Amino acid sequence: MSATLGTLLQRLQPDWTIRVFEKLSDVAQESSNAWNNAGTGHAALCELNYMPEGTDGSVDPAKAVSINEQFQISRQLWSFLVEAGVLNEPNTFINSAPHMTFVQGEANVAYLKRRYEALKDLPLFAGMEYSEDPYTIGEWTPLLIERRKKGEPIAATRIPAGTDVDFGSLTHQLFDAMREAGATVTTEHTVKNIRRAPDNTWNIRVRNDVGHAAQTVNARFVFVGAGGGALSLLQSSGIPEIKGFGGFPISGQFLRCDNPEIVAQHRAKVYGKAAVGAPPMSVPHLDTRVVDGNTSLLFGPYAGFTPKFLKKGSWWDLPGSIRSHNLGPMLAVARDNFDLVKYLIGEVLASRAKKMAALREFMPTARNEDWYLITAGQRVQVMKKDAERGGVLQFGTEVVASADGSIAGLLGASPGASTAAPIMFQILERCFPDKFAGWLPEIQKMVPSFGTELSADSATAARSLATTAATLRVNE
Repeated sequence: MSATLGTLLQRLQPDWTIRVFEKLSDVAQESSNAWNNAGTGHAALCELNYMPEGTDGSVDPAKAVSINEQFQISRQLWSFLVEAGVLNEPNTFINSAPHMTFVQGEANVAYLKRRYEALKDLPLFAGMEYSEDPYTIGEWTPLLIERRKKGEPIAATRIPAGTDVDFGSLTHQLFDAMREAGATVTTEHTVKNIRRAPDNTWNIRVRNDVGHAAQTVNARFVFVGAGGGALSLLQSSGIPEIKGFGGFPISGQFLRCDNPEIVAQHRAKVYGKAAVGAPPMSVPHLDTRVVDGNTSLLFGPYAGFTPKFLKKGSWWDLPGSIRSHNLGPMLAVARDNFDLVKYLIGEVLASRAKKMAALREFMPTARNEDWYLITAGQRVQVMKKDAERGGVLQFGTEVVASADGSIAGLLGASPGASTAAPIMFQILERCFPDKFAGWLPEIQKMVPSFGTELSADSATAARSLATTAATLRVNE
């Protein structure tokens, strides 16, 4: 998020000075790190949580289309940056990986078919395939079918145009280009607090974690792109807009396989259905990952709980975030989400044998010796005030900005990095309303469809998908 915003501001307003402070020894070591997320370019091609089944069995594609529209903005921006020489060869951060959905049981098969029928003719979902035939599904990816019980009701959808994204590499490349263009990126410096100055600018108190020397940096605009750490920094700013917000941290693990013989049999990202009470970020999926030119498989995630807001955070993050204004909403969320609490307790207590059993639901031939556990990044779900229920748990991203637009930050998780570009454009429009109209011509050079909906016109959508695919060298 921060790298995307900085990249946009440098192109739109090259005379501005940009300074970046990173707590760790390098950027992209938390959620953006390739091994801390599944690398799915969230386009709603395979993720069922963007198109839940209604109580009457109906399916509404609106949210799925919206998520896909957002991903296309990111994809167009990346294409522009490749052509501009800002990003390196596309295969250093994005590679083809068909997106699939796989379900078991008659009820889930019926739901997936309804979902397919609702999506297959939409412009951004062109090319979606559906099958209940084990032979066909096995041709798409044999690991789902080999040694599976005969006669079991199964179904899958597949879109060949899906991608796998190394957001860690992408982030590094964006920051490298920002440095070359004059931005200062300082690592091993912790932002301790943010305070408004008498002239309505911001004083940022920063500590050098090596020598412990402190400094105060003044800025006219501040973006808090600190992942799970954004909540406490926005609270320190004292802006009224952050009141009522809390954070619920969820940790995770993946099973990883590097065996070339197994990896070669699965070239896709395959999503299933979440367990009852599970958060959307815990939807099980068996994924191809391409990191640093090497291909592996991931399965998970297995959710857990820790009070840390960052993977390398503090055990006091959660209790330290509690304020009088967010205690009520947090208690209301605890009251209304017993299924989630029950699910997390079960995940925390799950043995390795249980984790492998979950994998074998997808891949019946999975062997213990081929898979090992890795710890994924922390996700902090948004808790906020709600007039009717007192507080709600929100599975998504939330932009929080001051009324005057001088400070903004991002809370929440999925779809996260996949929609960094549209979210950062939203921040630009919200925080710089007097400049945004003047920036529009340059923005539309970077993102030709900006301000329109690709889904409204099949020809335009097809042209955009083909153009970005050619530039990014995916789906060739």
